Amino acid sequence: MRIAIAGEALIDFTATGDLSFQGHAGGAPANTAVAVARLGQAAGLVSQLSRDLFGERLFTHLQSNGVDMRFVLRSDAPSTLAFVEHGAGTNRYAFYRQGSADALWAPSMLPALPPECRCLHFGSVALLHAPAAGRILDLVAAQRGRRLIVFDPNVRPALIGDAQAYRRDCLQWMTLADLIKLSDEDAAFIAPGMAPQEAAMHWLSLGPQAVVLTCGGDGATLLRTGHAPLSMPAPAVALVDTIGAGDTFGAALSVALLEWGVQQAVQLHALPEMAWREVLRFACTAAALNCTRAGAQPPWRTELDAALAAACGA
Repeated sequence: MRIAIAGEALIDFTATGDLSFQGHAGGAPANTAVAVARLGQAAGLVSQLSRDLFGERLFTHLQSNGVDMRFVLRSDAPSTLAFVEHGAGTNRYAFYRQGSADALWAPSMLPALPPECRCLHFGSVALLHAPAAGRILDLVAAQRGRRLIVFDPNVRPALIGDAQAYRRDCLQWMTLADLIKLSDEDAAFIAPGMAPQEAAMHWLSLGPQAVVLTCGGDGATLLRTGHAPLSMPAPAVALVDTIGAGDTFGAALSVALLEWGVQQAVQLHALPEMAWREVLRFACTAAALNCTRAGAQPPWRTELDAALAAACGA
């Protein structure tokens, strides 16, 4: 296991018509784990899955995609379900998570991540419900300085009862991270009234070495203290579905950074612009490929390599 991802796995039911839905395995952390594995790095999920019919399917989906499941506990509590309706430029979600298996993850002893694990992702809706939220933060705090810590808030306003309290908490979570990856929509919710890049520069002052801001079809921008912003456009694709694009981007970001030898926080700041351009190109292309099919369907490494080679040859 080279990259560990802590958080939820759930079933996304995507609207296909009036009260008609198609189910897909989902949950940002689970999608990220699958994407990491498909892109050629050893991925492990830290979570708890139900033994119900949805949990069994989630376990099989993750395992069949090569995700290390040794740190996934099992529970008789129900699976989290999310219903997704596509809107103009964004998605609308309804979550059913109260008392679910992943929200109840609270091991008495935190998992001992193996020495070869160099990166830990956290964030998403897993941080919104006790007791899992507290234990995930305990895990992250225990791993600080030992592994690269990546935070993706993956804001879901439908689940946030007190926006101001969430914003205060989010700033605390940012202090635990070496790298923050978030969308422009996330940034607008966390820092309303501020330009996303202005907000990102403030967040860098909290301790992270880098912030990567994604902007959908417009690509992504890297921000580091003392460096000019670095932007990378997204490749044009035939858009089918944006679900899982951000998760795929985050996974590809960590995969590419590891392949450039980044394993410590200070290396994020020191990595030269040329290398960061390739990292961002890798992540933007992976996310774009995910958008060419329904549901969260991250590309396999062979697909991504072929797309990158084709773009270079064009």
